[in-house]
Amino acid sequence: MEKRIIKSSQAPIPVGPYNQAVIVGQFVYLSGQIPINPRTNELVQGGIVEQTEQVLENIKAVLEEAGSSCSKVVKTTVFLRNMNDFSKMNEVYAKYFSLDFAPARSTVEVARLPKDALVEIEAIAVL
Repeated sequence: MEKRIIKSSQAPIPVGPYNQAVIVGQFVYLSGQIPINPRTNELVQGGIVEQTEQVLENIKAVLEEAGSSCSKVVKTTVFLRNMNDFSKMNEVYAKYFSLDFAPARSTVEVARLPKDALVEIEAIAVL
């Protein structure tokens, strides 16, 4: 099966040997996104709300570049530096994934994220 690499100028440029997303068959596999502003290449300042919004905007940009959308996401994994941020993250998340098309999801607390971000989200979507 052919593999197609996705690169969006509207999302942060990868800083290592990985791509923003890869399409295989009818699935789009997104790398984890952290709250990097793609215009400044800097971590978004603020708390979990601001950082979650930037992460989801980055995901949205990569999905659109791939020819998909938030409504076609089938699975996400959310990595939180502090599980006490769950409810605030969840409020922002619900703006992008309404109950009508919400994907399956796992959420885990982690010791540390790249650039000391508060949140990272990865996703799998269909085309």
